[in-house]
Amino acid sequence: MKLSKFLAAAVVGCSMVMTGVAAQAADAKPSIVLVHGGFVDGSGWEGVYNILKKDGYEVSIVQNPTASLADDVAFTRRVLEKQTGPVVLVGHSYGGAVITESGTAPNVKALVYITAFAPDAGESVQTLTSNPAPGAPVPPIVPPQDGYLGLDIAKFPASFAGDLPLQKAQFMANSQVPWGVNAYAGKITQPAWKTKPSWYLVVTEDHMIPVAAQRTMAKRANATMVETKGSHAIYVSNPKFVASVIEQAAKSVQTSAK
Repeated sequence: MKLSKFLAAAVVGCSMVMTGVAAQAADAKPSIVLVHGGFVDGSGWEGVYNILKKDGYEVSIVQNPTASLADDVAFTRRVLEKQTGPVVLVGHSYGGAVITESGTAPNVKALVYITAFAPDAGESVQTLTSNPAPGAPVPPIVPPQDGYLGLDIAKFPASFAGDLPLQKAQFMANSQVPWGVNAYAGKITQPAWKTKPSWYLVVTEDHMIPVAAQRTMAKRANATMVETKGSHAIYVSNPKFVASVIEQAAKSVQTSAK
């Protein structure tokens, strides 16, 4: 074979290989990172995790200490740094503030808020909840002790987990994680939702974040809005629906990569 023909064949072969690699990269599913909110830990994501894994996604769960927003953002960014491709970053409740601040990472391609806070620059969960509308549900937060907040154990089931079996809700109440005042008051510097496509699951029977506030934050973030009935613990009580919203975002990321 003449050298010119050999080189031409090599170029064609290399081009085909590169095209195949590019096609595989475009078809690859993004990884998903799940961030929990205050008063709970990452174990509540188990049902959602199992569904996403079954559907072929790589899933990581951030175990935030919820002592301060800065620490929780740092924990989340460490997990994001371990991902090998594009990421869909998901937050529940206070976890929405965490993904709003940490979601500016370059590999985050979409944000998903599960009845979560989506603060703007200079806002915190505290500022978003400081002036509830008349008639809006007020979370039964007890006064801080040693810099940490808690929910009234007796009122936890109805406020946080009204659509779960009472025994499960009571277990969550008695195993709740103290939530740091510095997490509650931590202010956002650069909201990721201003530059990243977002989805928001509005939960209409949430007694922790008023539904009107959920819709307002979703609209402000220009998020794709989905609604369903359920409690603040929707990610535990209806993991199938929550996973379906996350997969909507994930499929959008795949499509935009092609």
